[in-house]
Amino acid sequence: MPQPENYNATLAGKVAIVTGAGTEGDGIGIGRAIAVVLAGEGARVCLVDLNAERAEDTRKHIEAMGGEAFVAAGDVTQRDDCARFVAETVSRYGRLDILVNNVGVATPVALDAADEAAWTRVLNINLTSAMLMSRYSVPEMSKNGGGSIINISSIAGIRAHGSIAYGPSKAAMAALARELTVLYGRQGIRANTVAPGHVLTPLAQSLLPAEMRVKRRNVGPLGIEGDAWDVAHAVRYLASDEARFITGVHLPVDGGVTEIGPMAAHALIESGQE
Repeated sequence: MPQPENYNATLAGKVAIVTGAGTEGDGIGIGRAIAVVLAGEGARVCLVDLNAERAEDTRKHIEAMGGEAFVAAGDVTQRDDCARFVAETVSRYGRLDILVNNVGVATPVALDAADEAAWTRVLNINLTSAMLMSRYSVPEMSKNGGGSIINISSIAGIRAHGSIAYGPSKAAMAALARELTVLYGRQGIRANTVAPGHVLTPLAQSLLPAEMRVKRRNVGPLGIEGDAWDVAHAVRYLASDEARFITGVHLPVDGGVTEIGPMAAHALIESGQE
């Protein structure tokens, strides 16, 4: 899917924070695509990233299309940094309506690589960061009648992925959203989870050989790859007032991969569909 050219101002007047909003190089990762689409729809966006230069590239992208954003560099696993991101956003823009917990890492793979430090790092970056950002965002959202929290999980949190820490951390992100739904719904807070799968990002492109990309396409019911814009559009909808009655949802954006059984997948692969 190409970058959107037309927007409908569905988020005009709203303020958003997107963590992991940078992308290495000129590619479009999920965090950058989300930030660009939210800004295109009229939201003012705080771009959180550990690497300020990556987030600056996203800011330039947004400003070139007429949007408004600023960079807040820091570590989402640190309580003080998370509090600062929220405080700076409210100080600059006067409110907070949308939080997208997107930042994440995907190691270690096997038990013999998962010492306590590696395990803790994955859970801290993927899960604890979402809890901390939500902790400081909920009170500010509540002041304005509510808001939308969207956790970017993965289909690895729905089906086994072959990574001992990544899958559990992503499954827990969906559980966190459900708890937020129940605990803060009466304050107008909606919390949902988007689970990308078989999405071609710059990172995936650098890691996957061409034959593996063909296999990924063939195993899915639609027979195509997703991209970061597909994820961003799902986030845009959940962030908007159009989704005012939707909370606690775990939405796969995966071309139907999580709905297909082993025999059906085998049949698709054997059929030789490209």
